[in-house]
Amino acid sequence: MSNSAVANRYAYALFQLAKEKKLLEPMEEELRVVREVVSGNTGLNTVLKSPKVSKQDKEQLIKKAFSAVNPYVLNTLLILIDRHREDEIAQVADQFITLANEEKGIAEATVVSTRLLTEEESKALSSTFAAKVGKKSLRIENKVDSNLLGGVKVRIGNRIFDGSLKGKLERLERQLLR
Repeated sequence: MSNSAVANRYAYALFQLAKEKKLLEPMEEELRVVREVVSGNTGLNTVLKSPKVSKQDKEQLIKKAFSAVNPYVLNTLLILIDRHREDEIAQVADQFITLANEEKGIAEATVVSTRLLTEEESKALSSTFAAKVGKKSLRIENKVDSNLLGGVKVRIGNRIFDGSLKGKLERLERQLLR
């Protein structure tokens, strides 16, 4: 995640507008899609960053690609292109999502497990770990790692809770070697 001052300003302005218009949820979801498209599409990034492509062509591309998004989101993207800030689009989306999560008391979490978690397991992890980090709930992204022997690793921000069997064995080994 970037802490660009430019991205922070644009994201904060869009966040304030979303709160004022009571569009926080839909705009957050749309910006998640924008971030995913911009981050995952190298061809789009190449075109947006190319000095050979005119500003008008870039704007037309963005209008076509994101025609279904809220006009406020689309206008923000167009302003970023107009001011030659194409490389800040993903960071603006990240900062907006961070601000929205703070507003709602949600933290982003990555859970690494040996298999995909069920809905009940995700809810249980969310309620347990949200309390530990002072949030209402967690938005969990589940990743599968077959190298884990069992258990889970939970990463929330810069905190890691290692409840995996491999982690427990490593801690036990360190204790025994002391």
